[in-house]
Amino acid sequence: MAAPVRAARLFRLAGRTVSYLPATCGHAVGPLERRCYVSVSTGNHLQFRLDERTAHSSLDLFKKNTGVIYRMLGLHPSHVQDNPERFRDWAVVFADEEISSGRHYWEVTVKKSEEFRLGVAEVLMPRDDCVGTNGSSWVFGYAKRKWFAMTGNKMVPVALVGKPERVGILLDYDAGLLELMDTEKHTIIQTIRAQFKIPLCPAFGLWDGELLTHSGLQEPEGPK
Repeated sequence: MAAPVRAARLFRLAGRTVSYLPATCGHAVGPLERRCYVSVSTGNHLQFRLDERTAHSSLDLFKKNTGVIYRMLGLHPSHVQDNPERFRDWAVVFADEEISSGRHYWEVTVKKSEEFRLGVAEVLMPRDDCVGTNGSSWVFGYAKRKWFAMTGNKMVPVALVGKPERVGILLDYDAGLLELMDTEKHTIIQTIRAQFKIPLCPAFGLWDGELLTHSGLQEPEGPK
């Protein structure tokens, strides 16, 4: 069973853009340096699947590892393969694609979930942390019927009414931008600014319901 989301102080900022200090890349990585990815993406049409090796024991992958469902009574951690890539304390899973440059876009369908996080993380992020709680991950989340942007355990409210069933994530690695997009209006809802220095991968946290990922997509055209 996943650990509860830890409380974080809210920081209210004007506008739609949230800027953060550069992430510190000096954390210990240990055995995670041996991580092997399917491929490295440097252009558009990012194609990925969820990496079962990283999935917390309360998360089940389905639809050829493009979807994830939360099981309240998940497997006991001792019943899943023991490896340094797996999240042991938090219901988090990473994608199997490494990103080191370029612009990339993917979408996520949310079903029956009232608490989740979507974004990116450094591929060597410590596995005892949750996405959004450190300077190695940048996410948009939903909890208590409210959206927020989060990194370094700091949460900023996102002015988004309701919970759309499907949202887009746009990453511009070189420009240091992560954006939450409205898939119907093709507009940017919120932007996180950062300085990415080492490879990232799509990252997901889920505490109920299920998520279905849609990759291999072209960045949508439309008003920004």
